[in-house]
Amino acid sequence: MFRPTRRKTLALLAAAYPAAALAAAGDNIGKFSAHKEPKPVPPLAFRDSGDRPLGLEAFRGKVVVLNIWATWCVPCREEMPSLDRLQARLGGPDLEVVAVSVDRGGAAKAKAFLEEIGAKHLKLYLDPTMKITRELKAPGLPVTVVIDREGREVGRLIGGAEWDTPRAIALLQDFVARPRAA
Repeated sequence: MFRPTRRKTLALLAAAYPAAALAAAGDNIGKFSAHKEPKPVPPLAFRDSGDRPLGLEAFRGKVVVLNIWATWCVPCREEMPSLDRLQARLGGPDLEVVAVSVDRGGAAKAKAFLEEIGAKHLKLYLDPTMKITRELKAPGLPVTVVIDREGREVGRLIGGAEWDTPRAIALLQDFVARPRAA
């Protein structure tokens, strides 16, 4: 009886159903939904680790990978290390990973989790009111919204993903390379 290994199964799936293979492999970037035209983003309010108010205007001029997460969300916990690696690799003057915790336990709980996973490159942002999820019409967690340099939503992914795979890096570098709107 033929029993394919997991690797062979993924290879067979990739040939027939590329998005399914990526999901099975844990990448999920194939589920990223890019918009035909950029969409406006409502004013979003959250707080930094010092409890100071902040919004997306603080990141204008950069491509923003806005991730909404919580410590109680298993897919959020699984993808957070890849977001930290993404920030280490691409974060800087052109791109910023803005991971906003919606934990009601506040900064201490989210900070402890980031320390637990060894996150060294992500800054802590918070919205314990979860208002950001309603403003973005997020049906669940995690949700990641990519925002262009002008502050417009260019796509989103609902669910967890590995954000530092070659495919994810190429996707984000494409958004960084796009010229600014006139």
